[in-house]
Amino acid sequence: MKSLSRRATLAAAALAAIASLGTSPVFAADKLKVAGIYTVPFEQQWVSRIHLALKAAEARGEIEYKATENVANPDYERVMREYANGGSQLIFGEVFGVEAAARKVAKDFPKIAFVAGSSGKPAGNNFSVFDNYIQEPSYLSGMIAGGMTKSGKIGLVGGFPIPEVNRLMNAFMDGARAVNPKVTFSITFINSWFDPPKAKEAAFAMVDKGADILYAERFGVSDAAKERKVLAIGNVINTQEQYPDTVVASALWNMQPTVDEAIKQVKAGTFKAADFGPYSMMKHNGSSLAPLGTFEAKVPADLKKKVADKQAEILAGKFTVKVNDAQPKP
Repeated sequence: MKSLSRRATLAAAALAAIASLGTSPVFAADKLKVAGIYTVPFEQQWVSRIHLALKAAEARGEIEYKATENVANPDYERVMREYANGGSQLIFGEVFGVEAAARKVAKDFPKIAFVAGSSGKPAGNNFSVFDNYIQEPSYLSGMIAGGMTKSGKIGLVGGFPIPEVNRLMNAFMDGARAVNPKVTFSITFINSWFDPPKAKEAAFAMVDKGADILYAERFGVSDAAKERKVLAIGNVINTQEQYPDTVVASALWNMQPTVDEAIKQVKAGTFKAADFGPYSMMKHNGSSLAPLGTFEAKVPADLKKKVADKQAEILAGKFTVKVNDAQPKP
């Protein structure tokens, strides 16, 4: 399968990076030693963004990058300490289920920079946070969904009702209502970050109730949409290549600005605990609306103009997409 092949390639690249690491002290001309610790596979939407940005920095010769995927929550602290004791100068990860443990490790290693996906605040002098503030393109993708639905019913399938998911769903729904005030929504959380079969079944149930567009916050939803011949809106990554007749648009997350800023600060010796979340917004090129691609000619011209005009307003600072972290309601 294509996803397994991609995963094997990523794993091989990570192993190659680990094998290339040396043990000499790091000076200004040396590559920064960076580690990534992830509780899910590299190809999972959220983690793939971090991993891809760090792999790009590695390819440019700026860092030496090691990473571990599928780390169980009880093992997260141990793995983080191993990287910290192994010479890592900058550690990335998503720590939502292991907040206390990750912050404890950061406190024990004050000379190491930590940048964690977290709903919490920065801590100490070395624990920075980031978040997926891609509500702007989520709003725009919602406008497309609202203008494309024929039944007036849209289904949303998410992982957990946490702020990082809620704010994107709420922005998507606001965008849909902006062009179609009568649209209605069905919402399901599968209580897992990576369970495509469960997400697929939840999506099937929504189609059975009349939904003709599905918001694919989790893997598996677009598969259901493809099988039932309805449309889907992607999230975080662009999967239109895999679903050319199904995925209309996607709100994309680009972690490169966040990663680049952290690397720059650590190399300059100016790193301090901060909120890197704003680097995920459109004005920093941290997020965008994916090109319509195969749906370029299928989306009505007047709808495309409305979306383009709203995007221009966002970039000009004339329109602000509301950040609503509350659990969305059907």
